[in-house]
Amino acid sequence: MSELYIIAIGRLKDQNLSALEVDYLKRISLPKIHIIELKAISNNKEAEAELVIKKIKDITKGNTPYIVTLEEVGRTYDSIEFSQWFYELTEKSNSCLFFILGGALGHGKKVLDMAHSRLSLSKLTFPHQLARIILVEQLYRAYSIRQLHPYHK
Repeated sequence: MSELYIIAIGRLKDQNLSALEVDYLKRISLPKIHIIELKAISNNKEAEAELVIKKIKDITKGNTPYIVTLEEVGRTYDSIEFSQWFYELTEKSNSCLFFILGGALGHGKKVLDMAHSRLSLSKLTFPHQLARIILVEQLYRAYSIRQLHPYHK
């Protein structure tokens, strides 16, 4: 896999959450993770979807990306299963991998239609900012499991 991107609708405004995210991202040496924040558009998930699609096209420049949407109805994993799934995905794909966190209303239809996988972090509902931190932490946990680092224990 060449690159990993997390596209999030809305900004991470809380400085404590930002610091936590930066800390986890520093701990992951491979793959390089890019966070892209896109402007939330009040009550218009289709317009947000257009922003997401445009950003993906700008980054991939015509190459086919692998897109994972984070959704309430997506597949759930425990941390070890997630690590295995994530690294199987990254090892067999040469394309960019995108994790997409939708806005308050979820994902627009065009983004859902582009998705290759749908991921749920939990059956619980989280604020978008916290879901983003949980995703980054789980990516670090997947990395630590892969490296046999004691963080997961």
